[in-house]
Amino acid sequence: MKAKPKTQRKATLIESIIPLILLVIVLAYSLIKLDADPHIPLIIGSLVVGCVGIFRLGFSWKELEVTILETIKMAMQAILILMIVGTLIGTWILSGTVPSMIYWGLEILSPAIFLPATTIICAIVSLATGSSWTTAGTVGIALIGIGQGLGMPAPLVAGAIISGAYFGDKMSPLSDTTNLAPAMAGSELFEHIKHMIYTTGPALIIALILYGIIGMKYAGKELDMANIELIRSTLSDSYNTLSPILFIPPILVIILVICKVPAIPGLLIGTLLGGIFAYFCQGSNLTDIVGAAHYGYVSETGVADVDALLSRGGLDSMMWTVSLILCALSLGGLLEKTGMLEALSSALLRFAKGSFGLVLATIVSCIGVNLATGDQYLSIVLPGRMYKNEFRKRGYHPKNLSRALEDSGTLTSPLIPWNTCGAYMWVTLGIHPFAYLPFAFLNLINPIISLIYAATGITIEKLPPEEMGKVKEEIEKGIL
Repeated sequence: MKAKPKTQRKATLIESIIPLILLVIVLAYSLIKLDADPHIPLIIGSLVVGCVGIFRLGFSWKELEVTILETIKMAMQAILILMIVGTLIGTWILSGTVPSMIYWGLEILSPAIFLPATTIICAIVSLATGSSWTTAGTVGIALIGIGQGLGMPAPLVAGAIISGAYFGDKMSPLSDTTNLAPAMAGSELFEHIKHMIYTTGPALIIALILYGIIGMKYAGKELDMANIELIRSTLSDSYNTLSPILFIPPILVIILVICKVPAIPGLLIGTLLGGIFAYFCQGSNLTDIVGAAHYGYVSETGVADVDALLSRGGLDSMMWTVSLILCALSLGGLLEKTGMLEALSSALLRFAKGSFGLVLATIVSCIGVNLATGDQYLSIVLPGRMYKNEFRKRGYHPKNLSRALEDSGTLTSPLIPWNTCGAYMWVTLGIHPFAYLPFAFLNLINPIISLIYAATGITIEKLPPEEMGKVKEEIEKGIL
């Protein structure tokens, strides 16, 4: 007698909510009480969802395993880009490219424009490094001290630092979240960055105007340049040259972006240029160049701020992020396969009408995941998986989704104290996230602009006609 095959079904809303509540509890305990990384809690969450899928919903382990692998495969381009970015950062620091951008960026400081300059400096450093954390932990600390010397409220200065650091983190092709968002939405890296200019550019301009107005009352005060000059002089002493000629590698990479060269070869060319400039401008040998590309650059100037700023990069440096992405993608794939994402998104999409409803649902979901799970990556991975098919089904280009993911998921993460980003900024800058939250103008304004565009249809792009034909076929076949 043949065994009766298991009957499969999709998860109900209650069955979807319970595993997420357990995930939130485990994540919160691990992050707050144990001061642990989110990797193991995510694996535990995947185990819980997998058990529900097998014992409650009738899925086999083989089906779930295939789903995990297929989900990871979808993000392999982003993972490869992240690994290449690690090599690029290492060679750009060795060559003096990143130090030159920091050195000349610090030159623009003056008392009358301290707050706007703080935002611009942090934006430059973050664009150069792709890391808001590194920016806040080095230049940000120096700028907090200078601002306090001017009598400026520390939360105000911290808000300007956060705005600049997350502008660069959001717009830099070297940033992990900037690579992750288009991978989740189904768009391309450089089209994603260009599409974000429409929302992030105006947000930055408005933020700079607000910082300029607020900072005018400090214009007549003396600016203590001791900390900044120490960084600049240390950088100057540590490299043979910090000439603006070292701006050539990033400029050429930007040109490649404009010329629509694919991300992987474009960034590989950037890494190669970093090695060439390191050889000719800094006298580095092949061992130094390969070492910086693989293991990162290690600064030994003796100045803590400079060493912390420059000791980074390399292929190995990206493995923590890659492993976290793999854990998050495994959970996301299981949530999707078991129908849990569908149940949650369906509940939200009942109220989502038109482009505004879709973007609003995305932004609310990203903020909700940031609040609930305390992890920036999950705030991009989970909503990205939830709404990818819905954007496509309704005929909207996936870059609209990837932009909404970053406009909310990336930018709200440092405003939440129990989020990994908020906790880091709190400890590093010594300012509670709720204290600097009202002054992190870019982070607050950007999601609002995104919603305004969605409501008016400005920059909301539809799929091209030939792609819409494919969508209709997929809907008819039940794929979408």
